[in-house]
Amino acid sequence: MGQQGILRLLIRFSVPAVFGMMVQALYNVVDRIYIGRSVGSLGIAATTVAMPIMMIGFGFALMVGIGGNALVSIRLGEQQRDKAEQVLGNAVVMMVIMSTILVSLGLIFIIPALKIFGATDTILPYARDYIRIIMLGWIVQTIGFGLNNFIRGEGNPKKAMLNMLVGSVSNIILDPIFIFGLGWGMQGAAIATVIAQFISFIFVMHYYLGGRSLLKIRVRYFRLQKDVVQGILAIGAAPFIFHIADSVVGAIINTQLKNHGGDLAISMAGVHISLIMMIFMFVIGIAQGTQPIVGYNYGAKQYDRVKRTLLLAILIATAGVTIAYIFIMSFPVQLVRLFNQKDAALIALGEHAIPIFFLMLPLIGFQVIASNFFQAIGKARQATFLVLSRTVMVQVPCILILPYFFGLDGVWMSTPTSIFISSLVTGGFLYFALKQLHEDAVPAGSASCAVTPVVQVEGKTGGKPGENRRSS
Repeated sequence: MGQQGILRLLIRFSVPAVFGMMVQALYNVVDRIYIGRSVGSLGIAATTVAMPIMMIGFGFALMVGIGGNALVSIRLGEQQRDKAEQVLGNAVVMMVIMSTILVSLGLIFIIPALKIFGATDTILPYARDYIRIIMLGWIVQTIGFGLNNFIRGEGNPKKAMLNMLVGSVSNIILDPIFIFGLGWGMQGAAIATVIAQFISFIFVMHYYLGGRSLLKIRVRYFRLQKDVVQGILAIGAAPFIFHIADSVVGAIINTQLKNHGGDLAISMAGVHISLIMMIFMFVIGIAQGTQPIVGYNYGAKQYDRVKRTLLLAILIATAGVTIAYIFIMSFPVQLVRLFNQKDAALIALGEHAIPIFFLMLPLIGFQVIASNFFQAIGKARQATFLVLSRTVMVQVPCILILPYFFGLDGVWMSTPTSIFISSLVTGGFLYFALKQLHEDAVPAGSASCAVTPVVQVEGKTGGKPGENRRSS
């Protein structure tokens, strides 16, 4: 990672990550499509209400997985393999403890939680049947998805992609069997998702326990170390807070939708979430593929490579999102019919709402990649602030104020407004960060004295040029 061409590295790491993240998004998108075609619009609304709760569980997995992965990348760049394995061991224990506590609390407070997140009396039974089963799979989901980030970070993005692909394909196959074949409806969709997550978990554990991984899960590193835990939580705070903030925003949005549009508006929001999730996961995949490259070169003090990686990633992400934007704006009716072909009211609402909701979509690529850059170099406070700038600081006031003047359209308008303002804020932060990197860069005259980073593999170092660089 310290010597290969930037574009080649981005392709190597980001393509599998993008594919893997978009496949991960299919868990919920496929559920909504099948549920919409079997249960109807109320089923889509139920998954919309359940989504903020699911994002809380996913946020914990991301916090430990991405936070630990970023720390591992930096440690490998610093040639500290033992400390990288210590991070991995501590992360495993953290994921087990957090997910166990989360499942216990979730099952106890499931009904009041659904009501807080916008469930009406008609939606509540469907949402309860769905989320109760989903919660039972949080432990394997947290460990499986969290460790998958470490597989990517240690230089094996194709394996990480395969693990996620196996789970998603399993879900796609099981969904119609349980929903239509067995007639289990909402519960069938949830059961299919949990089984698919368990299959993905088995593949991840086989990789680490089968002796093929660069980093090893060692029992001696299961004892939590304060500095390691704090490092993981600090770096992983940004994606965690993002998902928690999005969960809170989801509760407020659902409440406003319930007040200004009823069950139909909540169903439409479910379609919006499914579409933007695929696009967002595309950008997150690029960000995750970029992270180990940026983290390694930042740890190795190769700041020019850091900047080139960042700028190229922003360009690729923006181009991809813009293509998706053109497609969505061209076929809004067809996209709604993908979820429900019979509900004419839902289709008409989608034709009107989609152009409003996705207005500023092309800016998402820049905002997410730039925010993730601060996370990748260990600047947790800046990353956290940028995450909050788009959700809590901007979108929440918009959700509360705009519907007062524009009704239901005000709810749809809150998303593009928050994307636009947060992109401006992120651009300012990035300008000063790149300026600081330029000032910290090693003078060109001292380049010949720099030590070329070599990652230890199987306990070896040195050797001929090009050897022992499995993760480079």
